[in-house]
Amino acid sequence: MQLTVITSVTGVLVLVYILELLRRQQLREKYAAIWLGIGLVVAPLGFVPRVLDSTARRLGIASGVSLVLFAGFVLVLLVCLHLSWEASRLEAETRTLSEEVALLRAHLVAHHGYPEPRPHNQVEDSVDSEVGA
Repeated sequence: MQLTVITSVTGVLVLVYILELLRRQQLREKYAAIWLGIGLVVAPLGFVPRVLDSTARRLGIASGVSLVLFAGFVLVLLVCLHLSWEASRLEAETRTLSEEVALLRAHLVAHHGYPEPRPHNQVEDSVDSEVGA
């Protein structure tokens, strides 16, 4: 019984924390919606654990704990897949933006007489030598 209360209170605190991150604009709405949806499903299960056990039995799973473990594992795999997709998309976008910046720089140098920019590693080397690293 005490573990059930702790689980429920933890679920509610996580929901409050997600709302706070959303309020501070540290978590985008599309991700907050996913986590709030998961939290709204999971948090009440701590208050009524018999629902979880009966659902597990109907699905042919030995206990509610096993069902939660399996569902958590599947959720983590889906989150990893989604984050990999996002990282791939952002990498492609970054590459496109870098190419566009390079073309703009080349145009400025060729047509407007701007000096050729120093490569990024030369800027770091000069900063390191000034700091004394």
